[in-house]
Order: sequence, then C-alpha cells, then structure tokens
Amino acid sequence: MSGEVYSSFDVRIRAVLAVERGWAVGDAADAFGITRRTLHRWLIRYEKNGEDGLERRPGSGRPRKLDELDEDELRGIILRPASAFGYETDLWTVGRLHRVIHERYHVAVSRDTVWRRLREAGLTYQKPEREYHEIDEEARRKWRRYEVPKIRRCVEKYRAILYFQDESNISLTAFLGKTWAPCGQTPKAQVTGKRGGVAAMSAISKPGHLLFRLLEKRIASGEVIDFLAQMLKHHSRRHLVVVMDQARPQPSKKTKAHVESQRRLHVFYLPTYSPDWNPDEKVWNHLKNHELKSHQAKTKDELKRLTRRKLQSMAKRPALLRGLYFRCCVSDFFR
Repeated sequence: MSGEVYSSFDVRIRAVLAVERGWAVGDAADAFGITRRTLHRWLIRYEKNGEDGLERRPGSGRPRKLDELDEDELRGIILRPASAFGYETDLWTVGRLHRVIHERYHVAVSRDTVWRRLREAGLTYQKPEREYHEIDEEARRKWRRYEVPKIRRCVEKYRAILYFQDESNISLTAFLGKTWAPCGQTPKAQVTGKRGGVAAMSAISKPGHLLFRLLEKRIASGEVIDFLAQMLKHHSRRHLVVVMDQARPQPSKKTKAHVESQRRLHVFYLPTYSPDWNPDEKVWNHLKNHELKSHQAKTKDELKRLTRRKLQSMAKRPALLRGLYFRCCVSDFFR
C-alpha cells in the first residue's frame, strides 16, 4: 500500500507485536497494509511509552467543531446498530451518522467533518462479514475451552504443521470494483451473463503456506480425501493438524475413516456456523474481492486458468498470507 493511512489502535498493537515476535519490519508492514516508515514510528513510540504510546495523538490547528463528541462517544454510537436510532437496517453510512449528530448535538457540520472524525477515531468503512442467526455461542465457548487445548497439545506432541482448510466456489459472475466517473453518469463494466463456476479447496498455515486444488465438479468426500492426501504428499515427513468446518463432506464417515487410517494426519472440526473462526475464509475473500475483482473470464475454463494463476501468485506471497491469517480472531488462540 502506498502512502500513509489511518490505522486503528488494534492494528498498531498487532503490527508492533508481530515485529516483537521476530517478523521483519518489511514483512509486518506488508501484512498490515502500512509503510515501513509508519511501522518504525510506532515501534519507537512503543519502546518509549508501551501501548499508551500507540494511542492516536491529538492534532494541532484551529479549534474543531463538535468538541462535545469525543472518540469514545463516537464509537459508542457507531458500535450500536443503526436500527437502534430508527433506521431499518443495522449498517451505518456517513449520511446516517451526520443526521444523528445533527439531531443529538444540534450542530451544523459537513459530511467531510463527520468522515474525518470517524477516521481519527480509528474507524474505517468496511463490508461486514456474515454472522449466522444459527450460531450456537455455547458450542463456540466449549470449543475454545476444550478443543483449542487439544489442538495445541497435538501440534506440540507431533511438532506438526497447523493448517486451516476450507472450500469455496468461484463464480463466473465477478465482484465489481469501483472506478471514477462523472457525477450522475454510472459507468458500465462488461461481464459475462453465463452462470457457473469453479469449485475449489485450500488450506493456510500461520507461517504463510497456501495449498489449493481446483475441481471440475461439486466437492464430495472423495475430493476432501484427495486434497488431504495432497497436503500429506506436500509435507512428506511432517505430521499435519488440519482444522476444518463441518460442511457435509468434511465429517462424513468416509472422510473420518480415511483420516483414522493416516498416521501423520490429525483433523479437528470447528463449531457449526463459524466461518469467522476459519482464517482460510480470508483467503477466499481476498481472492474474490481483490485478485478476481471485475475479472473478464467468459467461460469456466478461462475462469479456472485465471483462478489458478491468482492462487499461485498468492502462494508466493507469504507476507500477504500471514496478514490474512492474523486478521482472523482465531489466530489469537494459536500464537
């Protein structure tokens, strides 16, 4: 990423601690989307004042409007659903916040001011991740309490490589990116109207290894078994601990029987409806929303070739993959 960007306190902490754990400054900067100069400045502030040194500093200049709304109060509004303020959906926009501020504080400020205050508070405009209504928080709590220690012990006992595995479908219908255009004249992007896609499986590890397989048909137990065999072949002398979700082919009797027959393979399953706990989901999000954004593939063969090329490119960028891994909250369980 070129140029300086505002970053949240959490990102500053994670980036500095990554360097403290032995990452090269350049790798950490690439992983967290900042410049080396910025990271060096954070490291100096951290060395002098600890975590307090990473808090955002107040800027100089003319007195600002809306002094009554400090960062904590602004966060208190944004971190509540917009529906609590009378809107139909939970998502916030600058326009919605601008209206709430005007109604609560009776102060006339521009939308640019609202945008700037949001950035100063360490808030960024993001696309939310899906969280299923069916999530069982009790099951997730038990998984953290009982399964996480088992996984850690297994990794330590066999000096194994820990992978998180997931599957996805790459669609011919591309995610469209944004571009500049004259106001009021919506630009056009040519895409195919054909339906279809490519089934895919991948696995990511903390050091930044990415293994993947593209398939011509729907994923079933046989495809899961073949991919696990591919992983074992890639690491011919190492034990592997693989954490995967409970999609239908993964915990099938056929798959479990195969896993039990492999001395170097140890498989654990995530709680149901917990894609946010799988770092490999970040791989697919990055692939679809960045690498394949507005792709021009017109057939499944073209899409497969393009997807393979993009995944091969990602596999050669361990700093990117480590960044994707550590952006998932579950990475905190296996430091």
